[in-house]
Parts: sequence; C-alpha cells; structure tokens
Amino acid sequence: MAVVRLIYVKVAPEQAGHAERLWKESCAPLMIQEPGCLSEELLKCVESPGEYISYSAWESHEAIEAYRRSKAHDEIKRHARGLQGERPVVKRYEIVP
Repeated sequence: MAVVRLIYVKVAPEQAGHAERLWKESCAPLMIQEPGCLSEELLKCVESPGEYISYSAWESHEAIEAYRRSKAHDEIKRHARGLQGERPVVKRYEIVP
C-alpha cells in the first residue's frame, strides 16, 4: 500500500519564487530518483503566498525511512536552510481500504 508524505512549509512571501525554483530545480529531482518514491509534487496555497505542501507518494514506510537516511535527503535539507519561515511539519497518510 502506498504511503503519502506531506510536508507543510511556510516561507516569507517575498521568498516564494525562490522557494519554488529551489524545489523544482534542486529538491524534486533528488527526491524522485530515490528508490520507492512513486511521485512528488509541490502544491502552493492560493490564499496564502509562501505556504506550500510537498506531496510525495512512496511504496512503503521503509522506503521513506531509507530516503530520510540518504544523501539526497541531507542535500534537500541543506537547500532548504536558506529559506526564512516556520519549521516544516511532516505527516504521513495511508489510503483507507
């Protein structure tokens, strides 16, 4: 059963364009190449500039944990450190059968 991982992120509105480019050009390509990552999308809030959700689907919880220990995850965190905003909130969801 696939697991969906959501990361809720808020950055300063004036950094929104930079955050979107950073995700598209640097972070997303790293994540989608990781074993077990089925898909990845960045959602932006229409009503609140600077508010995003990173939406990724994974084969399993184990695939997520392997990714979290990977060099790709370390690189993504390094890229994100330059953004000003609130601490991201990470949640996992499973489809209800």
